[in-house]
Amino acid sequence: MPQHLRHVPHPFLAMTLARRVASATGLPQPSDDALAHSARLVAHIGEAIAAAGGWLPFARYMELALYAPGLGYYSAGARKLGADGDFITAPELTPLFGHVLAQQVAELFRAAPRRLLEVGPGSGALAASVLEMLEELAALPAQYLILELSADLRERSRATLAARVPHLAGRVAWLDRLPAAFSGVVLGNEVLDAMPAEVFRVAAHGIEQAGVTLRTDGTPGFAWAYRPAPAELAAAVARLAPSGLAPGYTSELSLAARGFARSIAGMLAAGAAIFIDYGFPRREYYHPQRSEGTLMCHYRHRAHADPFFLPGLQDITAHVDFSAMADAAVSGGLQVLGYATQAQFLINCGITDLLSQRMQAGGDAETGGGASWFAASNAAQHLLSPAEMGELFKVIAFGRGVAPALSGFLRGDKTATL
Repeated sequence: MPQHLRHVPHPFLAMTLARRVASATGLPQPSDDALAHSARLVAHIGEAIAAAGGWLPFARYMELALYAPGLGYYSAGARKLGADGDFITAPELTPLFGHVLAQQVAELFRAAPRRLLEVGPGSGALAASVLEMLEELAALPAQYLILELSADLRERSRATLAARVPHLAGRVAWLDRLPAAFSGVVLGNEVLDAMPAEVFRVAAHGIEQAGVTLRTDGTPGFAWAYRPAPAELAAAVARLAPSGLAPGYTSELSLAARGFARSIAGMLAAGAAIFIDYGFPRREYYHPQRSEGTLMCHYRHRAHADPFFLPGLQDITAHVDFSAMADAAVSGGLQVLGYATQAQFLINCGITDLLSQRMQAGGDAETGGGASWFAASNAAQHLLSPAEMGELFKVIAFGRGVAPALSGFLRGDKTATL
């Protein structure tokens, strides 16, 4: 066996350990096929660690765990969204979310070209809902571009659109990368939180970068290991809290998300970009009391904090630093058009009026009285409640050549907190 592969975990041993860990933590037991898939990814990441000399930055581990071709969580075929997946996003919860967001898009179409670009469409539920409402508003885009790197999610999105808006399929085109230039409206729901993030720790001698090594106790799997942070990461951490962070403070910083925001700024010739995700402005994100960071994993609708559990079968996320997103966009020449909680944005865009109108009109399949109306009302409550998605999720918009007085931010705009 080659020297650099001697300590790569064997797939069978990885499957055995994963089954034991699932049992010990009370998390649902994966199937044998799922365990075998995870074991292949464990071996793949193990080879990458060995080839790198025994240590990988956590951001690289997260990238491989989520996006390794054919193996990563978002690159393989396991169902991720919905009741039989690992989590439910707002567009899967109710079409009402996309219908309300479309109100803001239609307003923007009065000042920007009628073109849409959605990044990371998931199941395609948001695209279908937005197109449904834009058709109702007589504001359909000339083109709806979708950027999705996962072959599995791309096919699921195609199926969703074919089922819900088959007559609009001709307006939809699929991309493998961001276009060099784009004018219109960009949408992204729960995209930023899944971008690889660095994990750092404040030590007495300076900033440490978290990395991943192979376990040394003879069992397959991974362990944390820290090294002095490279200059770029150390400088970025130093700018997070002017008064400094206490020794032992651990958190995340996504250079990838910052780079993505700069890419959007470089691409957007005219129009606006709207992103919805969970997170905080910098002063809340790096608050002294949030000393253990926000890294979180999602498996079968259960949240936990172990990113080394069942690689490839669970989502790994970190909350979004919206101040960093604003800084990156502004440095690229965009203007912040607004920043608000999801609840405030949806209320400003007319979610309560839309629910009321549909109830009075007899509704559609979702809101057509009785149990379906009750379900729609519950879904709206989930979107708006401070105890659910209403306060933790935020909406931020950037633009070029667009006035900042967007309906979604007319009340409760928190841009000043960024």
